Amino acid sequence: MPDNGRAVVEPDVVRVSVAEVLAAQARLRRYLSTTPLHYAERFGVWLKLENLQRTGSYKVRGALNAMLAGLERGDDRPVICASAGNHAQGVAWSAHRLGLPAITVMPHGAPATKIAGVAHWGATVRQQGQSYDEAYAFARELAAQNDYRFLSAFDDPDVIAGQGTVGIEIAAHAPDVVIVPIGGGGLASGVALALKSQGVRVVGAQVEGVDSMARAVRGDVEEIDPVPTLADGVRVKIPGYITRRLCASLLDDIVIVREAELRETLVRLALEEHIIAEGAGALALAAGRRVAGKRKCAVVSGGNIDASVLSTLLSEVRPRPPRKPRRRNGERLRNARALADASAAPNAATPPRPAIAHQVIAEEESSW
Repeated sequence: MPDNGRAVVEPDVVRVSVAEVLAAQARLRRYLSTTPLHYAERFGVWLKLENLQRTGSYKVRGALNAMLAGLERGDDRPVICASAGNHAQGVAWSAHRLGLPAITVMPHGAPATKIAGVAHWGATVRQQGQSYDEAYAFARELAAQNDYRFLSAFDDPDVIAGQGTVGIEIAAHAPDVVIVPIGGGGLASGVALALKSQGVRVVGAQVEGVDSMARAVRGDVEEIDPVPTLADGVRVKIPGYITRRLCASLLDDIVIVREAELRETLVRLALEEHIIAEGAGALALAAGRRVAGKRKCAVVSGGNIDASVLSTLLSEVRPRPPRKPRRRNGERLRNARALADASAAPNAATPPRPAIAHQVIAEEESSW
């Protein structure tokens, strides 16, 4: 397999298992708090709020786990990474906590809020290239020249295991389907590892024209430049080799979302649920309308959006009003029983309609 500026890792050489995810959970417990679940009633979906994570993104999980695992193995070299922003912030925060030098290579055009977040934690910021893949090639070159430890944003067993701790936290809430955004595939791989053994369906979400993983799992490995998208965090030209294998074997489906759907979902999240998400953070929820499930959970993977971008979206996007909620069967049944009891009681203020009420009760009970 050609290198193309990447380290080649054959899929059958490096393996990641649930055991590594559980080990990652034990390592991270003392550093990171469990992020909450929020029920977005207007969407009918539970949201795993990784936008409330330490650095505003789930990426800190994988970065910190990889550094801790490296220290356990005696690897205390300076760390270097390539990132559109969130992985860089995770690496910077983790290196700050552990006292390790860190260099982050970010493409030109990376969101200013993410660059500022990296610099805040004392990491060195280098900007190179116009895309993640160009930044990746430059970071690999620096790592080889200076004997730095290169830390992939997704195609690393320790990083995948760290991201999988998101799935372990979700599992306690017993969902039947979990939707995750996909860029390089680290989050999707880790969450699927954590949940598939429990019978939970895991569905990936990508943006139209930024669907390298969806094509890769179908066997199409042609390199196509991703189109510009609000979801800059998942704008990856080549998915990981390890993650490709895991996604192909573990994911139940990959849903492709249109850019207009993504923009509308991000605005609705802000206006209706009061949750600030970046483009990639709203991607799983945008895909949720096409995923069937009684107890759906979408991962809001990050909230690091530039204020100017959010302001423009709020002024330009006019989301459609949400559908009126349907009355749940249990609520309908309780109301019917209350009506039947009231009609049977003496001096009832409500005009008696026992036949209708008892018919509703019979219909509901027969459907259980």
